[in-house]
Amino acid sequence: MYKKVIGFGVLIVLIALMITNYIDQQKVEEEESNLYDVTGDTGAQGAMISSGDTTGIEVGETAPNIELETVDGETFSLTDLRGKKVILNFWATWCPPCREEMPEMQKFYDEHKDEVEVVAVNLSDTENNLQDVPDYISQYGYTYPIPMDKEGTVASAYSVITVPTTYFIGTDGVVQQARKLGPMDYEFMEEMVEALN
Repeated sequence: MYKKVIGFGVLIVLIALMITNYIDQQKVEEEESNLYDVTGDTGAQGAMISSGDTTGIEVGETAPNIELETVDGETFSLTDLRGKKVILNFWATWCPPCREEMPEMQKFYDEHKDEVEVVAVNLSDTENNLQDVPDYISQYGYTYPIPMDKEGTVASAYSVITVPTTYFIGTDGVVQQARKLGPMDYEFMEEMVEALN
């Protein structure tokens, strides 16, 4: 009888452990499924960084100026790029879709940098460690400008709530295409830039 009671007790403990493990696994899967769908739009991909105004800078509005230090320690000003078309991207090292699009952005930059500037503003206030940014850039050899938004002021001015987010700015400094939420590929960048003046 004593062996049956012990056996029954062990069986109860094992069942309880299985149920607890199952519940924990469900929570992890739910959290992972929310890594990309942060907008409620099943077509959008990105990672949420903050709440706020979701409309962003509208087509036809002048892009707010950006004055930040780059990852290389240089001063960057968006107004210095007037006369060039600009792809203005917002990203973070912890964002998988950002990592996905960055090689495409480098390829586009390498082939079009004479007429189009690719700028990738790092949301440095969301990084775990600021050193992650130069380490990541160096590891993959990205050469386009990387301004560091250490206070989150530029992300706020552009109403960036998901990353990556990209704006397309014409030679006149005006946003000329609807912003893109989620990763871009080379063909998409070509299409957007062709429509800029």
